[in-house]
Amino acid sequence: MNVRTLLARTFLRLNGWEAVGKRVADKKIVIAVSPHTSNWDLLYGLSIARILDARISWLGKHTIFWWPLGPILHALGGIPVRRDQPEELVDQIARIFDEAETVSLAITPEATRSYTPYWKSGFYRIAKNAGVPIQLGFIDYARRRGGLGPAITPSDDVRADMDAIRAFFADKIGRYPEKQGEIRLHEENE
Repeated sequence: MNVRTLLARTFLRLNGWEAVGKRVADKKIVIAVSPHTSNWDLLYGLSIARILDARISWLGKHTIFWWPLGPILHALGGIPVRRDQPEELVDQIARIFDEAETVSLAITPEATRSYTPYWKSGFYRIAKNAGVPIQLGFIDYARRRGGLGPAITPSDDVRADMDAIRAFFADKIGRYPEKQGEIRLHEENE
């Protein structure tokens, strides 16, 4: 066991948390992680991923990548993004999937720690455009556990896909439950 894995195990054990599940075998995957209501989600999520041997990359608001934190976040798999250019972002990430041999990209569909009435559809569009599955990842403060659940392959029926996603996340509770919005995409109302 390497030092990073030992640190991750120690952090989770000291906080009474457990990591469950495993990464699906696909070489390229989008991991939709929810709920996201706290800055602590990143630390728990990275620790859980390390224990489950899920080498992930993740998207973060470009403003958190300041010196001296920026190089550390990059080393931990962070990719800075500008949320004011979402259409360009989906295309950029799809190119990463085209060019890389293996990619595990963790995305928090809420895209913020604050309450939002809709999930952002980027995770879904990236997976669909790249032709990769979406694995469901979670951080559940009520049960003090997190991990990886089932994977779905995006279809042409967004509502059916989201129904499966909603069913999985229905009992997962964030650190601040009042900040959890409904699990739905704006596109489902169109």
